[in-house]
This record gives sequence, structure tokens and C-alpha cells, in this order.
Amino acid sequence: MNELTTQGEPTFSLSPRNLAEAMEFAKIIASSDMVPKDYVNKPGNVLVAVQTGAELGLKPMQSLQGISVINGRPSIWGDAMRALVISHPEFEDLHEDKQDTHCTVTLKRRGRSAVVTTFSMEDAKKAGLAGKSGPWQTAPKRMLQMRAFAFAARDLFADALKGIKSIEEVRDYPEGERIERDITPPAAAAVAAPARPALVECTPEKFSENTPAWRDMILSRKKSPAALIAMLSTKAILTEDQKNTIDSWAHEAE
Repeated sequence: MNELTTQGEPTFSLSPRNLAEAMEFAKIIASSDMVPKDYVNKPGNVLVAVQTGAELGLKPMQSLQGISVINGRPSIWGDAMRALVISHPEFEDLHEDKQDTHCTVTLKRRGRSAVVTTFSMEDAKKAGLAGKSGPWQTAPKRMLQMRAFAFAARDLFADALKGIKSIEEVRDYPEGERIERDITPPAAAAVAAPARPALVECTPEKFSENTPAWRDMILSRKKSPAALIAMLSTKAILTEDQKNTIDSWAHEAE
């Protein structure tokens, strides 16, 4: 994980090249106090952020600065979203009309009609955002700009954003609200959920039983090894040998 070759010269890089390096990277970063608080002592969050950023084209440290977990889902800061859109090979033009009462964004992609979106203080009032403590009080024009741009970007550059929403939008959802649709019946949702049982180790028998299905996820590129391990680690404790086995499946797909 300590060097890559660029134009024939070795250069230092923190980009993990396999699962073992990714896990090591996550542990080192999580032990640092120079990262956002969402990642301190949370190597799992680090791993998810780095993997999410990699799928968007961001380097590991860019991912940690530009991505945060809001309401249980990785989201991206507006400035990082703008960088992804503006650096897209088909980006053509961006114009923003920023006023005290509204912001209108005109975004143009090569070969397509321009998308024009407006977000106003009236829209903010309807959504219960106007005057809300935080940036809606201290920087309302900036928040109008971020909202208008995010809507235009998601409409025109969905391939670059891959469904990820801006942090400025997601953090304005009601406290504790999940982004994904809640399919729990209202009556059942009112009942406090029971405490989660402690995780147990994934036995060799259980691992072997599920190996065909898990391996197929990697070979079909439905999940990366890191994403699969992150998912499985919420259900059981994997051994290092099991993690290395999952990591090895990626080489079969090459």
C-alpha cells in the first residue's frame, strides 16, 4: 500500500490494492484524530466511505473528506459533488444565478439539453428549512445554491453520482429518518425494536454452505470483496482466513 508507479517513477500512495490493505488502512485511519468524527474509532465506516468513493472515482483521502454517513447511508458533500460533475468528460457548462430569495442553476452536458433547476426560500419554507438552526440561518444563500445544484446534477449526471445524495440535503431530513422506504407496518414500527443479539463467529460449516452464493456475488461484480465483508460483518464475526478467502475471489474475476 506504500507505492505505485507513475510514468516509470515510484510515488507514495495510500490507495489499498486488496482487502488486507483496505482493512489495515481502515484501522490506521480510524485511530487518527485528523479525520471527521464519523470515522474516529470506526474502521467499518472508513471502509464503507473509501469503497463508496472508489466507485465514484475518488481517492481514499478525498472520500474521507467528501463522504459522510447520514441516517445510515453514505452521502457526499456538495463541493465534492460539484467536483465530480465538473470533472466529468461530458460536462459542458454551469451557470448559477444566486439571489437572496432563490438560486437558479443551469447545467449543460455535451450532446444534451440544459437542465434548469430553481430552489427558493418559499421551497425552503414549505420543507420546514427556512430559519432552521445551522447553515440555514448562517448561510441561507449557500444552502439554496447547494439544493438547486444537487437537483440538477442528479437529473443530468446520474451516471457520475450513482444515486448518492448530497449531505446538505440528507441532513435536513427529520432526525432519525431513514432515506430508504420504510416497509414496517405503522403499528409494528411503534413497538420498540428488541436489542440486537451479540454477533457470533461464522463457523466453517456456515461459511462453506454460503460460499457458492457469496462467491457468485464477487465474480458477477454485484459486490466488491470489501463491500461483501462489510455486509457480512454486521451479521457474524468473520475470521481472517475467511476474509482472505473472500478477497481471493476477486482475483478469479480478473
